[in-house]
Amino acid sequence: MRDLADSAFSSDGQRWKALLHREQRAEGAFLYAVKSTGVYCRPTCPSRLPKRDNVVFFTSSSAAEAAGFRPCKRCSPRDPSAREHHMKAIVQACKLIEESEEHPRLQNLAAAVGMSSSNFHRLFKEIVGVTPKDYAATVRMVRLRTGLTQGSSITQTIYDAGFSSTSRFYERSRGMLGMTPSRYKKGAPGLRIHLAVAASFLGWVLVAATDLGICSIDFGDTPESLIARLRLRFPKAELRQDDSGFADWLSRVAALIEAPAHGLDVPLDIQGTAFQQRVWKALQGIPPGSTKSYAEIAAQIGKPTAARAVGRACAANRLAVVIPCHRAVRSDGSLGGYRWGIERKQRLLEREARETREIRPRSGDGAEV
Repeated sequence: MRDLADSAFSSDGQRWKALLHREQRAEGAFLYAVKSTGVYCRPTCPSRLPKRDNVVFFTSSSAAEAAGFRPCKRCSPRDPSAREHHMKAIVQACKLIEESEEHPRLQNLAAAVGMSSSNFHRLFKEIVGVTPKDYAATVRMVRLRTGLTQGSSITQTIYDAGFSSTSRFYERSRGMLGMTPSRYKKGAPGLRIHLAVAASFLGWVLVAATDLGICSIDFGDTPESLIARLRLRFPKAELRQDDSGFADWLSRVAALIEAPAHGLDVPLDIQGTAFQQRVWKALQGIPPGSTKSYAEIAAQIGKPTAARAVGRACAANRLAVVIPCHRAVRSDGSLGGYRWGIERKQRLLEREARETREIRPRSGDGAEV
């Protein structure tokens, strides 16, 4: 057991917060016991959360047992090898998903690693952060995009990606690729993308849109690097710059960057997995001047153990500020990562906090309401 004095969980308040969010990094830092049941557990135990008044914390299993508590049968807090065994089993399952031509059935995956279906499903979500089905969907998308850009036939790529039929794939292709697979394979020929580049307090910003809506808001150090990045993403698309009809959208995005509280009312062309889209929608619900931890966002979308997966969804976001992934932070309040650099994230948050204070209504005597 790590020394609590040297950990991020040196107080009961910190430990309770970690327990609420089932933080993986709390493993080994402490144990908790429930007075009403007489049982003690790991901080990531999937058992039902107890009331705060019933919880006491310990630094070791021996201390918990000396106080009269018995070990939980679900999370085996006395057995340091149990967690390692579970980790190896889930890693094996991930490899099976990655190597399978089709999405393997839950029962088959569980049997392959020697677990019951329910226990396997619970542990997979706890350790990986998403369900086996969601993990398989991500693997399938990576296969699909890789196959289409490396010259494989569309039909072959669809089956290699794990789709059981072409019809099932075409039902979902728009949300996964943003266009037909044939167009994606060819580098988006004929796809018309309007773009403009402008200066902002965060450096140069590129705004690009298809006929469906804005598909990219990107920050960079030079206009040339931003356009090159867009060209790499859509190598054969028709890029239209200096389009006077696009000036209004550019000005709206520029205004949003300068004053996020005013919002943005333009259509968006977003592609991503179902999980990513749920995360992005949750991010859009965080008001300017506020932040939420990755764990809080995971809990909000019904995936309380998926904090890391939420972080990956934030990193996959291509619409800076409009999808405000800069408002997602770590549980300890530190900034975490940001696709466009930590310094930009810090400056965005500082400006939003300042703007929120300036526009906050005040009562008649000058006090904030």
